[in-house]
Amino acid sequence: MSELVTGEAVALELRPARLPSRALAVLLDLVAAMAVYVAVTIVLVTSTASLDEAAQTALSIATFVLVLVGGPIAVETLSHGRSLGKLACGLRVVRDDGGPIRFRHALVRGLIAVIEILMTFGIVACIASFVSARGRRLGDVFAGTLVVRERIPVTRTGFVPPPPPWLAGRFSGLDLSAVPDGLWLAVRQYLTRMQQLDPQVGWSMAERLASDLAERTGAPVPQGVPPAAYLAAVVQERQAREARRAFGSDAGRAAVPAAVPATNGRAVSPGARGVTPAVYGPPVGATEVVSEPPAEEGPAESPAGSMGSAGSADDRPGTGFVPPA
Repeated sequence: MSELVTGEAVALELRPARLPSRALAVLLDLVAAMAVYVAVTIVLVTSTASLDEAAQTALSIATFVLVLVGGPIAVETLSHGRSLGKLACGLRVVRDDGGPIRFRHALVRGLIAVIEILMTFGIVACIASFVSARGRRLGDVFAGTLVVRERIPVTRTGFVPPPPPWLAGRFSGLDLSAVPDGLWLAVRQYLTRMQQLDPQVGWSMAERLASDLAERTGAPVPQGVPPAAYLAAVVQERQAREARRAFGSDAGRAAVPAAVPATNGRAVSPGARGVTPAVYGPPVGATEVVSEPPAEEGPAESPAGSMGSAGSADDRPGTGFVPPA
């Protein structure tokens, strides 16, 4: 078990794959790749028997590179980290922050695998996995990836909750390129476990993570936005951008609910005016305050004074935690 420990001594664990399961997955992948390589070689030898020796040698080298090097890279890219062997063993290659890998990750892993797996019969990969705290081989270290277990004992697993509707699309202009994978991992793990933490610890964690994230993006946390809601909104914005890059603009729009103008200067999703998701509601035992929709006639007014776009203190959505006294 690999753990990332926060400043509040809260362990955010991953589930890296162990060396035996990884070795079995690699063995299955090699068997499949060698079967394809032998079949392609037989076909080429039969069809190119009339060529000279230099041409046949060039074709043999090209076949080796395309099948045994390019094949695994293409499979991991198209399957988002699930090769045939990993799928059989319940494993998957992910980024350090838990997100799906892209072509550049698979390319680095595949090129280094030629040296540490094919040329050294896996000895270098085994040594690197033993030395690494999370069982990563050299290809994982240079690519910034991790092989994790997908099939685990059935337990109650957390999920990243969506942000309140009035924050949907609010951070579409943030520059997220400078945020490191380690910080994304900490934010994602915090959001999945925040309902299990002590309220004071959870609130201080949210404030620290929100401060770190704002420092990396170069934009401060908007006044009146709870830190946990801010984290969830930024994570959703990143997921929407990933969806747009992977599946096109329509997927990105589907990932972020459409927002419409509402009272108090906020934006809420259609059909959810005045209602916030349960995960960001007040803690158990607190009184939930739900703003009423405005009247059909007359200008909208703030229910309790003027607090700008964040609304009044009583009307502002909660985060699931109360700040420490």
